[in-house]
Amino acid sequence: MAFGAPSWRPPPPPLLLLLLWVTGQAAPVAGLGSDAELHIERRFVPDECPRTVRSGDFVRYHYVGTFPDGQKFDSSYDRDSTFNVFVGKGQLIAGMDQALVGMCVNERRFVKIPPKLAYGSEGVSGVIPPNSVLHFDVLLMDIWNSEDQVQIHTYFKPPSCPRTIQVSDFVRYHYNGTFLDGTLFDSSHNRMKTYDTYVGIGWLIPGMDKGLLGMCVGEKRIITIPPFLAYGEEGDGNIPGSAVLVFDIHVIDFHNPSDSISITSHYKPPDCSVLSKKGDYLKYHYNASLLDGTLLDSTWNLGKTYNIVLGSGQVVLGMDMGLREMCVGEKRTVIIPPHLGYGEAGVDGEVPGSAVLVFDVELLELVAGLPEGYMFIWNGEVSPNLFEEIDKDGNGEVVLEEVTAEWGGRRSGSQVGQGCVFSEGFALLSETCAAR
Repeated sequence: MAFGAPSWRPPPPPLLLLLLWVTGQAAPVAGLGSDAELHIERRFVPDECPRTVRSGDFVRYHYVGTFPDGQKFDSSYDRDSTFNVFVGKGQLIAGMDQALVGMCVNERRFVKIPPKLAYGSEGVSGVIPPNSVLHFDVLLMDIWNSEDQVQIHTYFKPPSCPRTIQVSDFVRYHYNGTFLDGTLFDSSHNRMKTYDTYVGIGWLIPGMDKGLLGMCVGEKRIITIPPFLAYGEEGDGNIPGSAVLVFDIHVIDFHNPSDSISITSHYKPPDCSVLSKKGDYLKYHYNASLLDGTLLDSTWNLGKTYNIVLGSGQVVLGMDMGLREMCVGEKRTVIIPPHLGYGEAGVDGEVPGSAVLVFDVELLELVAGLPEGYMFIWNGEVSPNLFEEIDKDGNGEVVLEEVTAEWGGRRSGSQVGQGCVFSEGFALLSETCAAR
């Protein structure tokens, strides 16, 4: 569902002949008397009725119009469209103008209108005979007023809310969109995908732009939007003209394009003098989740650490940044915006597009990296003929294969390509060293 902002203007007076008001008629009288009086019977009233029709309101309703003998003369259902009109502004026959006042959305009324409050002694040629009593079965679908604003009802707010949505933030949220009578017209839940958009820059209808401001991650609220802040009298797709829209919103995450990573250190050991840097070989555990707490991945669950060479492009840029200047034993939380994570594309079936990522990290091991241009460092006793012993082909160069052939059978722990740490005190670094 696109929420583009349309233009709106007040609707013109309706052209349906049968509901035009005949001027000069007596004021309506509500009651249960004879055919000379207005008769209103409330056949169904909903349990919840936060608002009733007042003079000056705009309403959308369905109706069936019949004569007392049951013969139908008109029906909005036959046109598959509600009748849309202002109440109390002379756009309706006097009896209908009065009968709609006090109605709730989803209320059904049976209305009996005497001739003096309908089409009088003249009637409507070929349609309504003179002095006709008219019966209407009315179902109110919608109501709003030109003075209405966006209504916001927050029904869940998380205890912790360090940040709220502001103009220019990019938001991922789920929603159910309904009309005021409860009819569902769209749902992101049905598509199993969040609606992702910028706030406050014209990508949304004005009412939604306003309604999202100030929300927290995890917050849920109801946003009710009058049509002049939504799709106006024209509507859009399956949204009829002049419809009030009700959105049930759940914010999943948001960020701003100017965001960098956020690092919070929860624990540092007493000795935290050796800090990670580019080129170091790291072993660490992590839990990866979305900003709403949904767990994506965990090395603890897998029972093994994640091993990388820092700065070698083996992790997303935000994680590479978040692991720097960290000491063994330290625990920290790294929050990564999508432009430093997996971007708009995400990872199919694993990470949603445009998702903020949260990593809880514990660094378990750090092996200092090698100086620029070095393949390995020998920390034990050095043979006086070390170079010659490694250079098997005697070409004056030592390549990785020669090193592997010399010490490959004597390594302990990880294999070459998974850390390359040898019991003899030999650390090897290559293009294949360390897991992704």
